[in-house]
Amino acid sequence: HQFIPVYSLGPEESIENLKIEIQILKNRLETLENSQKVYPKVKFFPLNDQKRILVTGGAGFVGSHLVDRLMREGHRITVADNFFTGTKSNIEHWIGHPNFELLNHDIVNPLYLEVDEIYHLASPASPPHYMYNPIKTIKTNTVGTINMLGLARRVKAKLLFASTSEVYGDPEIHPQPEHYWGNVNPIGPRACYDESKRVAEAMCFAYAKQEKVQIRIARIFNTYGPRMNLNDGRVVSNFILQSLQNQNLTLYGDGSQTRSFQYIDDLVNGLVALMSGNYTRPVNLGNPDEYSMGQLAEIIRDMIGNGNEIVMRPKMEDDPQKRKPDIFLAKNILNWEPKVSLKQGIQKTVDYFRNELNKNKNNQHTGETSYSHNFYYLSPEEETKAKEKNFKFEL
Repeated sequence: HQFIPVYSLGPEESIENLKIEIQILKNRLETLENSQKVYPKVKFFPLNDQKRILVTGGAGFVGSHLVDRLMREGHRITVADNFFTGTKSNIEHWIGHPNFELLNHDIVNPLYLEVDEIYHLASPASPPHYMYNPIKTIKTNTVGTINMLGLARRVKAKLLFASTSEVYGDPEIHPQPEHYWGNVNPIGPRACYDESKRVAEAMCFAYAKQEKVQIRIARIFNTYGPRMNLNDGRVVSNFILQSLQNQNLTLYGDGSQTRSFQYIDDLVNGLVALMSGNYTRPVNLGNPDEYSMGQLAEIIRDMIGNGNEIVMRPKMEDDPQKRKPDIFLAKNILNWEPKVSLKQGIQKTVDYFRNELNKNKNNQHTGETSYSHNFYYLSPEEETKAKEKNFKFEL
């Protein structure tokens, strides 16, 4: 018979091996724990008390902040977005949550759901985006709104339509109250947005009168904050990007035209208050603090501290010269008014943009795609180099 020798480990070696194995198991457990997604805290609602809420355009700038608010309140949220200007990164922290559902859907096509409330925000909102495809903009705001009103009628849901201060056009009354009918060029470059929003308001009232649909209409004035598109084309994002990239700030016209800027958190509070209330006519949601474009450029430049020049460019066609909301109705009916000052809000927005630019810069070096934003923003020098090297990039 042949004997196979058996080697036994000493006590010290056995303990040492066990320690190694325990550490390996700890590492595996830690990896598993880290791989499980941690969601922001939400309130608990019994199933029968939860509202089923649809947010169209919920992956966009305003929509994603509204989704955050509604999710934290414990409701069941469905987002419908075709990602023309919205991004999944804006709502990725909710993906997989049992109260959250994301639909890649263009509302120009009908949508069949069972919901209690609809926040209808779907539409490109900045001039470069809505003028890029004016026919699509018109269809989104007309056909898309008819589809949402039809859904609200079928399931007896309440619908809030996100209208715009652009319905006032280049106003002849200042500030603009809700009873002002506006001064809009129906065939100008902005007409695709301005007029389609005006038609959508008319459709909301037609459905309310004829089909008894519960409607709410928010006329939203200039809004800014984190999650704005880097290439948004609006004045706040333009000035912040130019300042952060040490470029001259560009003003279109002489810089005397005025706007009123509200921070995104204030707008979300206003939208929720409007949906919760009983008022069915249009309500202005905006900050009545008025600034000229020249003043805004100086505030942002001084806050970031690059000291570059402010350069004048030719005036944009149909660019309103004055824009300031009369928020008497919002104050008295909704008990709402903006709380965040311009400097507080701009600082938060600057911090966000700086972080996004750093992410894009780092990802360009590694050849990876930034998931924090749809587009890369290239400086003129970077764009020239990219063209010379025949790189592919999106503007």
